[in-house]
Amino acid sequence: MATHEREITGPVELCRPDGRLNRDAVGWSRTPLHRGNLRGWGRTKRWEYWCVTTPTHLLALTVSDLDFLTLDTVYFLAWDGHGVLEDHERTALAPGLPTRRTAFPEGIAGSGGPHGGDLVVGPERPGRRRVRISIGHEPGGTRLRARALTADLRPLEVDLLVAQPEGHETLSVVVPWDARRFQYTSKHTARPATGTVRLGDRTYDFGDDAWGVLDHGRGRWPRSLGWNWGAASGRTDGHTVGLQFGGQWTVGTGSTENALCVDGRLTKIGTELDWHYDPATPLAPWRITTPDSDRVDLAFVPFHDRRTRTEAGLVANRTDQCFGHYRGTIRTDDGLRVAVDGLLGWAEDVRMRW
Repeated sequence: MATHEREITGPVELCRPDGRLNRDAVGWSRTPLHRGNLRGWGRTKRWEYWCVTTPTHLLALTVSDLDFLTLDTVYFLAWDGHGVLEDHERTALAPGLPTRRTAFPEGIAGSGGPHGGDLVVGPERPGRRRVRISIGHEPGGTRLRARALTADLRPLEVDLLVAQPEGHETLSVVVPWDARRFQYTSKHTARPATGTVRLGDRTYDFGDDAWGVLDHGRGRWPRSLGWNWGAASGRTDGHTVGLQFGGQWTVGTGSTENALCVDGRLTKIGTELDWHYDPATPLAPWRITTPDSDRVDLAFVPFHDRRTRTEAGLVANRTDQCFGHYRGTIRTDDGLRVAVDGLLGWAEDVRMRW
């Protein structure tokens, strides 16, 4: 095993009745087992983030409730060997008053597991400043649908099915800052996807080489924090590979969100990774490694920076989410060494006050 962390194998509640962290929930699992029974208002964060990638285009959806603010986003990116062809982001913001909460389930939205449920936000026919997103469960997977108008008033319509193969393992982990501040995250990689995205009069197919990544979050956060997140999915060296890496925000907690998924089997990595990059030049190459082994030795070469800078009252956000390709090697728990060659994904650097 590549971790000292406790593996959870049965259902567990995230919080005690008083809203504090249930210490029995601290650990990680290969399938979602936590019930996100959060209590209180003010520092509570809930979200579902999906990104579905192909070699030439990707689609990302965010549904989030930050207590004092709801933020829902549809993002589409398309590129070729010469550069970015389409880059569209539409976000709907609204005050997150206690009486106007997004109806998040206590489990993963769009899953058939315990405490799961469907999630729908936005009007059926959204205008310029609104988006429509639905995340629903179907036999065999999760259906993602969305509608928005781009800045140039072209309709953007999403209909994707992200499969959940039988026995496919995912990473769920609780990160404990203290009894009042903690995060439960469930990260899924290398889930095959199918469907289409229509932008204006053009249709983009998601087929044989399309992969879904999920970031499911439920927690109570500090006021300010920074983090790294990297993920990628695809086929390389004869294997189906999912990469899931995190950094900064887990330091000192005894937990990490680092894992490899090779052919559906998870390798949990309990050490903090070394992230080598220059925040001032995020489009320069990055390097991500395990400091004490050859388990992860990867270069990441970005081609596009999804850059966000926000100063809006209670919220300040500086995000560089860079899309690009991973190359190098990884090694699983059973000693399998996999050459990673051009795996599409992202690496991001975030500073958040919220």
